[in-house]
Amino acid sequence: MKLFGTDGLRGRAGEFPLDPPSVRRLGEELGRRLAARGAGRVVVGGDTRESTPWILGALAAGLRESTCGVAAAGVITTPGIAELVLELGASAGVAVSASHNPYEDNGIKIFGSDARKWPDEEEETLERHLLDGRDAPDAFDGCAPPAEDPGLLATYLSRLTVGAPNDLSGLPILMDAGNGAAYRIGPRAFRRAGARVTAIHDAPDGRNINHECGALHPAEMARATRESGAALGVAFDGDADRSIFADETGRVLDGDDILWIVARAWKHGGALTAGGVVGTVMSNFGLEEALAREGIAFRRAAVGDRNVARLMDDSGAVLGGETSGHTILAPLSPAGDGILTALVLATIVQTSGRRLSELATLVKVPQTLRNVRVAQRAPVEQTASLRGALRKAEEALHGRGRVFLRYSGTEPLLRILVEGPEAGEVKAIADELEAVARAELT
Repeated sequence: MKLFGTDGLRGRAGEFPLDPPSVRRLGEELGRRLAARGAGRVVVGGDTRESTPWILGALAAGLRESTCGVAAAGVITTPGIAELVLELGASAGVAVSASHNPYEDNGIKIFGSDARKWPDEEEETLERHLLDGRDAPDAFDGCAPPAEDPGLLATYLSRLTVGAPNDLSGLPILMDAGNGAAYRIGPRAFRRAGARVTAIHDAPDGRNINHECGALHPAEMARATRESGAALGVAFDGDADRSIFADETGRVLDGDDILWIVARAWKHGGALTAGGVVGTVMSNFGLEEALAREGIAFRRAAVGDRNVARLMDDSGAVLGGETSGHTILAPLSPAGDGILTALVLATIVQTSGRRLSELATLVKVPQTLRNVRVAQRAPVEQTASLRGALRKAEEALHGRGRVFLRYSGTEPLLRILVEGPEAGEVKAIADELEAVARAELT
């Protein structure tokens, strides 16, 4: 059993490993490890799910049992936790969120004192501790969340506007908060910069986070952007570490589009390093081709923002991200921050004097992404029919495109990506791969 995936620990709230005793044990072990290094305070906070307060309570109880102090930010974005770790000089930060998952799920993401996500080996140690204590009797059934320090939200807001200090006076913005952690701080950050903000899906009730809204469901945001006359629209996921946009015409723009726009703007302004841009194996081939024409290096990392960050460090790149909307702007923050990305994009629009549709000129090759819910994660190379279908697909494209299969690190899904020069051919290949996957794995 693997508890920690590509983006922390995630599962059904109330069930192992997100039941109260397990969360407390995790907090206690985390605190013990930090205390052994002479650590002091841990910043905690989370999103708007109904389970987040009691998970924060159990986590804080465990941390305090290990003599760690707790700075509680209440409802805050995941990248907000990372920024507060830096601002406070904290030993670690813990964000309670399941990101884009439905409200029944929750998760725990841990940041070190450098505001980077904990390395795999650290998470594996916590994982072994949780698994070893799984069957131990424990009467702990939770406690109230730690008292929120309202000043921490203001501190994060200040760090956001320092990172993107340009004047957005009068710029109309349509913002879909996804009923998640950005529902307060997102509109405030833009209004503080002078923008005129219309917010939708900014009334969380504990269960409506990500529900037919936000970064996973941007259609309403895109439509409202066009109808309201906004210069741009943005939709965040539950913890606002990803952002999906729409231009003024209502065309949806993903993370590849944002990398293209920011890369060109930063190159023109002298901010882009020779390291170029880091994407992932899921990035559209059209982005790679377009950046090459601009003389900008492009490298692909494995899926996951920590993998993107690691390759950025290795290559000297200051810009990286994922098609799903995670964008890392290294000169401004070590964390992928959806609100910060939106502020930077809005600044580019404002200072260029051009419409977003005029900046979003990336031409993508036809691409299809299918998600197949699986009952088992059988290795593709060990599943004869799927291996054969994959080989057939690769032979059909003859180097004219890409086929990529991978299991999600956070959900029981097989992701099937097909790219090629012809949309019909791409769809047919994806259809066949999906049919085989459903027959073998569901």
